[in-house]
Amino acid sequence: MIAQVGGRDQAALTTLEEGDIAGRVDSYFVRTRDVVRHYGDCEVTYAVFLRRPVISACGLAQAWLRNVARAGNFQVDIREIYPEGSWVGAGEPLFYLSGSFAALAPLETMLLQKLGATCVAAHNAYQMAMALPETPFLAMDARHCTGMEMQEQMAYGAAVGSRAAQREGAVGFIGNANDHTAPFFGLTKGLGTMPHALIGYAGSTLRAAEMYADTFPGEPMTVLVDYFGREVTDALEVCRRFPEMAAEGRLSVRLDTHGSRFLEGLDPQSSYAVLERRTPGTIRRYRSEKELRYLVGTGVSAAAIWRMREALDGAGFPKVKIVASSGFSVAKCVAMQDANAPVDVVGTGSFLPETWAETYATADIVSYNGQPRVKVGREFLLKNLQASTSQESNKA
Repeated sequence: MIAQVGGRDQAALTTLEEGDIAGRVDSYFVRTRDVVRHYGDCEVTYAVFLRRPVISACGLAQAWLRNVARAGNFQVDIREIYPEGSWVGAGEPLFYLSGSFAALAPLETMLLQKLGATCVAAHNAYQMAMALPETPFLAMDARHCTGMEMQEQMAYGAAVGSRAAQREGAVGFIGNANDHTAPFFGLTKGLGTMPHALIGYAGSTLRAAEMYADTFPGEPMTVLVDYFGREVTDALEVCRRFPEMAAEGRLSVRLDTHGSRFLEGLDPQSSYAVLERRTPGTIRRYRSEKELRYLVGTGVSAAAIWRMREALDGAGFPKVKIVASSGFSVAKCVAMQDANAPVDVVGTGSFLPETWAETYATADIVSYNGQPRVKVGREFLLKNLQASTSQESNKA
């Protein structure tokens, strides 16, 4: 039986045979299992934590644990300290896991693989959504992942972080770009219309839009406009070709200008001028080099988004939406909010952890057969364990 997580059956949560698990984990855990089986099993409790603040996104890992336990005919007790979507401080246990030492020892490696990066991604997604609370986000992380398991973990993390932000009033992530993980966001299908490859195939931005509209009649359409370096020119050409869609708000243009050039018609001086017109004072405050790049630099800057909005409004297309992508990290989202950039949707995969060492999760055993015991320096985990045990006793 597959556990239900995020409203869907997760194929990646299927269990593995004991031999398969043993081949995928660190060998010293398998040897520990063999020693414990030889000298006698015991009940242990693990404290699972990260060394940096995160948003708790443990559902995938916990569902996998329960599936493995069910297939292996052993029991696990998971005591959740921080509910899904909660902010967790550095070093605070996400949850306590109790069960047979012989059964749990070989699972530690795979368990930690499913936790750390997911919780960091959730934290990043939460911060991004809170930085632009009125802007919908689209998760476009799959192309940056190393395979299906990572793809599921990152999408799940984004969904959990998004829901945490939504509870605080943000719009958050409205969907993602592929079908497989769409149910994490409450959808059955991935969102998106066209890649740059379709523009190249069509030979022009307008022709690509015409092909798309002909293939998917009646659907809203988002058109990439940076392929030929004529973002403004091509956007307006498409709007004039589809005036009804533009007037009804069913047409969007997507800016994905890469960082080696400016949006059509912009340079450093004119980028400064755009922000001075649209958001006076934003550019006058002290800025780091990175902040300046997000505001007036190459690629999809705040100035670029404002310039596109000016062009669309000036040509009589105020209801055409702007979708922005390309490097929308937490820091870039903060800069966009500061510049009040008129972006209608942000497409991003930049909630993926940037510094991978920050994703390392740890599972320390803190109790053997009910006897508290932990390595020196981690005594703080015992305090949390005792508090958790007291709460469970009170519930009983």
